[in-house]
Amino acid sequence: MTRKQKRLALIASGAAVVSLAVGLVMFALRDNIVFFYSPTELAEKPATNGARLRIGGLVKPASLDRQGDQTVRFTVTDMKHDIAVTYTGLLPDLFREGQGVVAEGALRPDGVFHADSVLAKHDERYMPREVADALKKQGVWQEEGKSEGKPAAVPAQTAPQGAQAY
Repeated sequence: MTRKQKRLALIASGAAVVSLAVGLVMFALRDNIVFFYSPTELAEKPATNGARLRIGGLVKPASLDRQGDQTVRFTVTDMKHDIAVTYTGLLPDLFREGQGVVAEGALRPDGVFHADSVLAKHDERYMPREVADALKKQGVWQEEGKSEGKPAAVPAQTAPQGAQAY
């Protein structure tokens, strides 16, 4: 082999190794990709039953139902559609009705979302970006100056004073 052929063989084998590594990483990560949906997006285009996903919105007032020690049922809403959620475990301290929430888990065949983790906002001025974007997309989010007397960037009708997207 000439020097040029050796160099091309080395480059080709290096490219093959890099391609194989990228392929293996993508294969390994495919199970860790979790898509975010609002209740309206799930109603319009249902996800595959059992597929891992995240849903987000507001905890619908008067929907929290404690069943036993650590099992709770609640409803996530974006003011147009609702999704019933069940969760077994300890809820975050700041979890309450009318507040932003993101739940990760899987949708069951009966249409109930079974969450294995629930994330609540960390203070009165934060709402998860996915939730805020979904509420804006649904036309529920009010920007400052577009609504009389409402604080900047809060969901209409339900958000506490001072809540805003991060």
